[in-house]
Amino acid sequence: MAEALLRSIDPRLDVVSAGTNPAERVHPGAVAAMAEIGIDIAASRPRSVEAFIGQPFDFLVTVCDHAARACPVFTGAVRHRRHFGFDDPAAVRGTDEQIRQAFRRVRDGIQERFERFYVEDVAIGSKDG
Repeated sequence: MAEALLRSIDPRLDVVSAGTNPAERVHPGAVAAMAEIGIDIAASRPRSVEAFIGQPFDFLVTVCDHAARACPVFTGAVRHRRHFGFDDPAAVRGTDEQIRQAFRRVRDGIQERFERFYVEDVAIGSKDG
């Protein structure tokens, strides 16, 4: 969700997303939550952070507390690190409606936080360089 939301803010950005323990497929709850706001992530595939360790990044952003603790050391240049903590909606147990609400809450939180991140860090940083 985070990758697609950041890309929706500015499609010119080169954004990749990866997990420390990626699932086999994107959770259907994430696909449904994103479809509600007109973003199709159905064809997305989870990737391992290991595939990106040697690459340089302007920003390395973690969105869940587990990832912040388990994120490996990147050997590529990382100019800035940010952590925006969100609960993992895939871990929510309950009724279908409770699970849908968890994905919506996290989606909306990520969207709000990434919009602020873009304005405060990304867009300003692009003017400096």
